[in-house]
Amino acid sequence: MDYRLGVQSDIPALKELAIRSWKQYQNKLTEENWSKLLETLTNEHTYLDLLNNSNCIVCLSDQKEIIGMAFIVSKGNPTELYDKDWAYIRFVTVHPVFNGLGIGQKLTEKCITFAKKNNEQIIALHTSEIMNAARHIYESLGFTILKEIEPRLGVRYWIYTLII
Repeated sequence: MDYRLGVQSDIPALKELAIRSWKQYQNKLTEENWSKLLETLTNEHTYLDLLNNSNCIVCLSDQKEIIGMAFIVSKGNPTELYDKDWAYIRFVTVHPVFNGLGIGQKLTEKCITFAKKNNEQIIALHTSEIMNAARHIYESLGFTILKEIEPRLGVRYWIYTLII
């Protein structure tokens, strides 16, 4: 598998990947909350905003299809969840057919490497109670829970941080 930086022409493939991957959580959400998530996943502005404000790392299959993605946002881009002094990782996503092959971990590691090269000091991310595999990866890489945040889409969420 190859990894490269994502670009705007990848948006259709990123969107398709997100829908396929996140569909596995549909039965863990109410119909209303699934509709909200699906609206975000299918909205081109979701990806345009991320591509304009971060670096996208994609994983390609042997057939050169995008099967994984992650975004690393540099410090200086605060949100309601993230402090201005933190870099943060968003939208780590792996096609379900390729789950268990270490792609999510590799994408996260590449985000950490990118942050280190840019002299970031803290990397944050948020994840939920329904994403046990992701939480395991983050914790194995040294991320620790900073705090629980207000539920999103009806499930519990936490902010994790890693000091690098």
